[in-house]
Amino acid sequence: MENVEGIDDVDDVIRSNAPGSFPYSVLRERHPALIQRVRDAFPYDPERQRALDALLRESTDPAGVMEPLPADAEDREQWEEWGSGEHMGGSWFDAPFLWAESYFYRRLLDAVGYFDAAGPWHGIDPFRPFKQAELRSPEAQAELTALDRLAQEPPETQARALLHGSLWGNRADLGFQLTANATDTPTTPLLADDSERLWSLLPPGAGNTVHVVADNAGRELVPDLLLIDHFLRHAHAEQVVLHVKPHPYYVSDATPTDVIDALRHLKQAPGEAGNAGERLWHATSTGHLQLRTHPFSCAPLPYAAMPDDLKKSFETATLTILKGDLNYRRLVGDQLHLPTTSFTALTSYFPSPVAALRTLKSDVIAGLTEKMEGTLNESEDSAWRTSGTHAVIQVRDVGVQGHRWHR
Repeated sequence: MENVEGIDDVDDVIRSNAPGSFPYSVLRERHPALIQRVRDAFPYDPERQRALDALLRESTDPAGVMEPLPADAEDREQWEEWGSGEHMGGSWFDAPFLWAESYFYRRLLDAVGYFDAAGPWHGIDPFRPFKQAELRSPEAQAELTALDRLAQEPPETQARALLHGSLWGNRADLGFQLTANATDTPTTPLLADDSERLWSLLPPGAGNTVHVVADNAGRELVPDLLLIDHFLRHAHAEQVVLHVKPHPYYVSDATPTDVIDALRHLKQAPGEAGNAGERLWHATSTGHLQLRTHPFSCAPLPYAAMPDDLKKSFETATLTILKGDLNYRRLVGDQLHLPTTSFTALTSYFPSPVAALRTLKSDVIAGLTEKMEGTLNESEDSAWRTSGTHAVIQVRDVGVQGHRWHR
């Protein structure tokens, strides 16, 4: 079983087999709700409906077992390298939560015919209607209008606001909204705030290269792009590499199509939003903003297992910023670390200085003080880990002795 040597025992890997736990609720409640929402969004034919029924029965029944990808699936060998042989025929609930959750989305795409090159549903994103609706929402429009006021502030104020906009935009995660009320305006202070350290790594005019690993499309991707525009406009970065998923994943995860949709949305907006959209469109056409995809972006494994070519890509970064909850789980390992475990130690393997911008929507957390952990446990029990009402900006800018991945 996968483990980052020297950090946590394999028994700490989070699984979904405890009734009442957050991972259990994802498999038993969130995934069925998502399948129904996908059904309602498209007039899938009887074959696709039967495939969705089969996935629902297989993945939500604690007695159900994981079935393999079709023998002719182009990425079946890839999933075997990622460990499918360990889990096929076993319970979805007994597999590592990260593995089971990721495999569910791969199987969902198979059920709706996304990868069937000869079928009518080939390449049709089952989550696209939800992403599009978010871009057209009144909340999204209000956020763009606010840019006109923000433009009157000093660059330092703009930088702080845009960084926090990118951070809290993660609450717009469509998967999270299936089982939680994520509409409230965040008012809680950050549990960890290394924002000053983040900015110190990006001195203006230093020819910096920033990698941003995106999370969600829609209302989260837009503030991410606005932060990228600030990096480029104020010379915090000479080039930004935006990593997105090669295909739909986790309901609202951003793909290249979603980036283009967001850029067009910005370009068509009035005022400062439109100006930012024009700058970003030009930056993309000149290579100052580059889109990048990699199969490992959809892997059911932590980043400690990243392949060499992806590792070499990150090595070129002045700073790599990972957005969102899933990227955080993959960065530090989807394990029940003590909340006081060093974030620096857990991310020491990463090949460049790394920052995590994350709202808490799962059990994993590291880098807190004992006092902070005690206060949270006393005031909110365990709900603070998964409610989406708390957030962190954590930075590791100094390398320490790394840990090698092994199976």
